[in-house]
Amino acid sequence: MSIQVTYKRTNRLTMRIVKNGDVHVSAPIGMPKSEVEQFIEKHRDWIVEARKRNYESEKRRAEFYNQLPLKTREQVNDSLQRLKALIEPMVERHSKEMGVKPSIVYYKPMISRWGICNVEDKSVCFSAYVLLLPEWCVEHIVVHELCHLLEPSHNARFHTLMDKYFPRWKEARKETRQICKMEEGEDGGD
Repeated sequence: MSIQVTYKRTNRLTMRIVKNGDVHVSAPIGMPKSEVEQFIEKHRDWIVEARKRNYESEKRRAEFYNQLPLKTREQVNDSLQRLKALIEPMVERHSKEMGVKPSIVYYKPMISRWGICNVEDKSVCFSAYVLLLPEWCVEHIVVHELCHLLEPSHNARFHTLMDKYFPRWKEARKETRQICKMEEGEDGGD
């Protein structure tokens, strides 16, 4: 375990565990090193428990993504065919309804995001791992990314569009997060 201390313009000491299990401490500029060390020592039990929770979460996450093997060319090709059969009809239907047209739809084995919309070139990319989700959750991700062609940010207008084109989006986002035990991001797509 590594402990990294960063001095910042802050009023108090804070600590967090990052994905690899390291401890990141933020301390006010000018705080004596001994005070930072006392803080770390005082929270030693919390660090142990937080690292344990982090490890278990990462283990569950790996188990989830390992359900879709993408190690051989055959596995990748099979997944690509299934992705196209699942997503392309959704993109076509919702694009017409929303009055948008992505320039290209492509797929990558992303584990940090379900989808990405590049508003500049109007391309949309979906993670191969959406195959592990229920179809209605995949549809939520498709609508989410297509909504970005109308509104790039996650502002009130974006949420209004989601309400209009996929009214159950909050429920689908919650379901998706529960399925894969992810705790990332504010939304279902990016």
